[in-house]
Amino acid sequence: MDILIGETDNYDGVTVTMNEPMDAEVFTHRLRASLSHWRQEGKKGIWIKLPLGFANLIESAVTEGFRYHHAEPEYLMLVAWISNTPDTIPANASHIVGVGALVLNKSTREVLVVQEKSGYFRDKNVWKLPTGVVHEGEDICDGVAREVEEETGIIADFVEVLSFRQSHKAFLKQKTDLFFLCVLTPRSYDITEQKSEILEAK
Repeated sequence: MDILIGETDNYDGVTVTMNEPMDAEVFTHRLRASLSHWRQEGKKGIWIKLPLGFANLIESAVTEGFRYHHAEPEYLMLVAWISNTPDTIPANASHIVGVGALVLNKSTREVLVVQEKSGYFRDKNVWKLPTGVVHEGEDICDGVAREVEEETGIIADFVEVLSFRQSHKAFLKQKTDLFFLCVLTPRSYDITEQKSEILEAK
């Protein structure tokens, strides 16, 4: 019987990316044959990447010992540990990275602040520093400058990290939030509020 084609990693694992639709019964037989083959080869962690349209294969994989690892907009990742050694598969990503911007006009000693239309401070008449979340693959220095420009229209240059804090169960009551407060120097001074999120900036 044909086994599933997978890519071997540096940790004696195999990642199978399902690209073609498959009948669940056919998949079950091929998965069982593959698991037997991989055990004989001494493989350990087996990953199955399922595009969203392949939900018919989930039950078969779970029946064979797979569990959910994580999901992204385009796929679901399942994983199984097939070795008799302790399971060392890392947990799903556990952190998000937030940034806050202290944008200081050195000549006037003014600080850039905003009032938000939504979130915790909505309707509380609170002025706060521009904040946001760093995108996947984005450096903190780039992310904080982007957030400032998106929220206020101000173009600013990253100077340094002033402080940071860690907060557990902050996102979806599960993920840890690492928040970096950064100092930036403005290159422009004309404010244009982001109408979807910012009530006012000054």
